Amino acid sequence: MSDKYENEADIAVDPLSLNRLYGRSKGKKLREGQQYLLDNLLPQISVPEQGDINSKILFGDERPLHFEIGFGGGEHMAYRANMLPDHGFIGCEPFINGVAQLLPQIENYDNMGPLANIRLHMGDALSVLKRLPDESLSFAYLLHPDPWPKARHAKRRMMNDGPVGLIHQKLKAGGEFRFGTDHPIYVRHALMVMQRNRDKFIWLNNGPQDFQNRPSGWPQTRYEAKARRLGHEIWYFRYQKPA
Repeated sequence: MSDKYENEADIAVDPLSLNRLYGRSKGKKLREGQQYLLDNLLPQISVPEQGDINSKILFGDERPLHFEIGFGGGEHMAYRANMLPDHGFIGCEPFINGVAQLLPQIENYDNMGPLANIRLHMGDALSVLKRLPDESLSFAYLLHPDPWPKARHAKRRMMNDGPVGLIHQKLKAGGEFRFGTDHPIYVRHALMVMQRNRDKFIWLNNGPQDFQNRPSGWPQTRYEAKARRLGHEIWYFRYQKPA
């Protein structure tokens, strides 16, 4: 990797200051059942479009909150929500097909019934994250984000100082930020960013086994499965906000 890449990545403007999304918002045509859930279920579980939001507004009570940035097909969020039914999960995904893939899981997860502890936003995650109270999240997740591998696109990566600082601001003391990727350029960039923010996070790492093996309670997503089929190595990172 060239010094040119490292220098450009270090000075890149991050997504927090850009206030816009990149890439597609829609792919292949939805199936009839997916469109039905998009029209009927999504409005019932959507995050309010405006105003402050908190656990009581979203779920009617006080409970630990989890926030997933770009949940893809929703496998991780549905798994975690089913595992922790007394916790609240907020998921943001701009890609309509990803939202459509998660909605059937919310309606009836693994033939065990609906998941009542998920709220969704089809759009920019940072705009929702800003509206949460400071120190309100127990977990934040960023799994297999778009790597934007070219140096000139480094500013588009979610792993940059602004979003990382915002995640720190919204996490409770002792709260955890989980990040996963199969892209070597993104790993190197992310590690540089987290090194710059080492005063905000403790890396929960006792050796290579901790970032080379999927931790307990961290299910495989379809993106990870695809990466494995392609022979890619997967990295798993856990960071904790100091108590």
